Amino acid sequence: MSTAPTFASLNLHPSILKAVEEAGYTNPTPIQAQAIPAVMEGRDILASAQTGTGKTAGFTLPALNLLATPHESKSRGPRILVLVPTRELAAQVNESARKYGKQLRARTVSIVGGMPYPLQNKLLSQPLDILVATPGRFIDHMERGRIDLSRLQMLVLDEADRMLDMGFMPDVERICEALPADRQTLLFSATLEGNIARVARDILKDPVKIQIAAQKEKHENIEQRIHHVDDMNHKNKLLEHLLIEPDVNQAIIFTSTKRHADLLADDLYAAGHRTAALHGDMTQGARNRTLTKLRQGNVQVLVATDVAARGIDVKGISHVINYDLPKFAEDYVHRIGRTGRAGSKGIAISFAANMDRHILRKIEQYTGQKIEATVIEGFEPKRPINMNAPDDKRGKGRGRRGNSSGHKSGNGRGYQSRNDNRGDRGNSGEKGRSFGNRAASDRNDSERNGNRAQNNRNMMSKEALVAEMTATIEALVLTGQKNHATLTTSQEATNREATKLTATKHSSQLAK
Repeated sequence: MSTAPTFASLNLHPSILKAVEEAGYTNPTPIQAQAIPAVMEGRDILASAQTGTGKTAGFTLPALNLLATPHESKSRGPRILVLVPTRELAAQVNESARKYGKQLRARTVSIVGGMPYPLQNKLLSQPLDILVATPGRFIDHMERGRIDLSRLQMLVLDEADRMLDMGFMPDVERICEALPADRQTLLFSATLEGNIARVARDILKDPVKIQIAAQKEKHENIEQRIHHVDDMNHKNKLLEHLLIEPDVNQAIIFTSTKRHADLLADDLYAAGHRTAALHGDMTQGARNRTLTKLRQGNVQVLVATDVAARGIDVKGISHVINYDLPKFAEDYVHRIGRTGRAGSKGIAISFAANMDRHILRKIEQYTGQKIEATVIEGFEPKRPINMNAPDDKRGKGRGRRGNSSGHKSGNGRGYQSRNDNRGDRGNSGEKGRSFGNRAASDRNDSERNGNRAQNNRNMMSKEALVAEMTATIEALVLTGQKNHATLTTSQEATNREATKLTATKHSSQLAK
C-alpha cells in the first residue's frame, strides 16, 4: 500500500519547505503532487482542477524552486511571468509567492489595471523575479519597452478559460510571441475542452496533461440548494431569513450588476449586517481594503459581481448565495467554489424564478448534478419552477432584472464612499429590521436622496484622490519598498487629504 506523498518527498529547496511547514502544510493536494514534480522536470503543463484544490501553490512552489538557482544573466527582468484574468487573482498569486518565497527573498511585483502608471513604472525599473500581471496592463508596459524579458524562463497562465471568456486570448498570444522560445509554459484551466484545447496546442510543447476531477465530480463538500422565488419581494424576505441563521459565519452574495450589488449591500447594512460591496467600478485601493476586511472578519456579508468569483480565498466563507444566477454555467462552479475551501464544508444557495429555468438546465448539464429544490416553512413559493416547461423567450432579458427590483439609480452616490463607510460602520444596526421596508422608505424620501446625491457629488473628486493615494501606499508596502522617506511623505499627504474629506463628510451629516 503506497503512502501519501509529503512536500519533503517532492525535492523542493529547503528554504521553500521551511516556509511550507510554517504555513502548516505537510501533504500536497492531488494537483500539487502531480504538477510539482512535472514542472521541476522542465515539462510544459496542461492542468485542470477544481477551484480550492491548491493549484496556485501547484505552480508557485516549483516556480520558486527555479529561483533558488541564480540565473547567469544579471538583467533586471522577471524570470517568472504569471498572467491572470482579474486583479483579485493577481493579489492571491502575489500573496502565495511572497508567503512561500520569503526565505528565498524572491522579489514579486504585481501590475494590474487600477494602479497608477508612475508607481508601476518605478517597480518595473527595479530588479524582480516574479511578475504577476493582467494581460492588458502587461501589453501596455511591454509595448513601451518597460519590461526586460531576456531572462524569462517560465510563463504561467492561470484561469486560462476565464481569460478566454473575457477576450484576453489575443493579448496572451501576442505576449507569448514576445517571450523567449525556450521558456517553460504552464496552463491551468477549469476545463480543457473547446477553444482552450486549441490555445494549448499553439503555445505548449508536448505538455503533461493533468486532470484531477471531472466536472461532474466537483464540490462534493459543498451542499447545493435551489430556492424557487416568485418575485423580488419573496427573494428579499428569503435572503433576510437565511442571513440570520446561526450557521452563517461569512457569506458572499452574487448579483448580476454592479449597481445592484451596491444597492443590496446598502439595504443589508441598514438591516444590521456588516456588509460591503465588491465590483469592477471600485478603485484597486477600495477593493483591496474590502478584501482585507473580509479576511479579518470585519465584513460578514460581501455582495459582489462575478469579478469576485475567482481569486478570493477566505476560509471563513460558510455560505455562497446566488441572488441572481450567472449568465454562464462555468461561472456557477467558480462562484460556489468560494466556500468549502481546502476540504472544509460549505453551503451554496441559489435563487431561481420560472424565467431562470433554462439557466438551471445549463448548470445541471455542465456540472452533471441535479440540484434539488429546498422549501423553508413560511417561505413557500406560490409558483414553483416547472423544469419541463418550454423556455420563455422573454427570459433572455433577465440581465435587466435589476431595473425591476424596486431599486432606483442611487442618485449619483459614489460607489467607493458607500462601500468604505459600510465597512467602517458595520458594527451598528440591529438584525431583523426588514431591509426591503427600509429601502422602500428611503426611496420615497426623494428630497433627502437629492441632497445626499449633491453632497456626495461634491466629495467624489476628493474621495478619488484619497483612494488613489492610498492605493499607491498599499502597493509600496505590498511590493516591499524600502524607501521610508517616500512612504512617509505619501502617508502624510494622504492623511491631510483624508482629514479634509472627513471634515467635509461631517459637515454633510450635520446638514442632514
